[in-house]
Amino acid sequence: MSPPDVDAPATVRWPAVIRGALLGLALVIPITIVGAVLDRAMDDFEDSGWRVLLALLIAAAFVPAGAYAARLARAAPLTNGALAGLGAFLVWLPLRLLIWFTRNDDQGLVSGHDPVFRPGQLFGFLVISTALGMLGGFLASRRWAHDDSGGG
Repeated sequence: MSPPDVDAPATVRWPAVIRGALLGLALVIPITIVGAVLDRAMDDFEDSGWRVLLALLIAAAFVPAGAYAARLARAAPLTNGALAGLGAFLVWLPLRLLIWFTRNDDQGLVSGHDPVFRPGQLFGFLVISTALGMLGGFLASRRWAHDDSGGG
């Protein structure tokens, strides 16, 4: 039994991945800005429910990013969705770095009492963004299968 022939360049559609990642970034940027504003305005932002809610909203933004990439690249919806979710996170990192740089508080970037980027947190978001982008690709492909079967 031989493995199926896969045309690797046909599997990943980089324009679809980029467009999906940009959609995810367009959803994450306002959430990040709201978080920065709330952090400045509230004395107890670290202990409030806002921080959890904003983290969940950022994570949820990777699903439509993956779904959009999958819609544009139907040949491999999971692959393109996963890469779009991951891409949205990777493009968001420099923005988060810029926010940290422009603020004048004593929070460390990767070290100190309460750093902005913890290694475990970064790894977690790499996994979560990829998985939720893939979930978006899966949901988009299920919708096509449902629409194509006439269940519409």
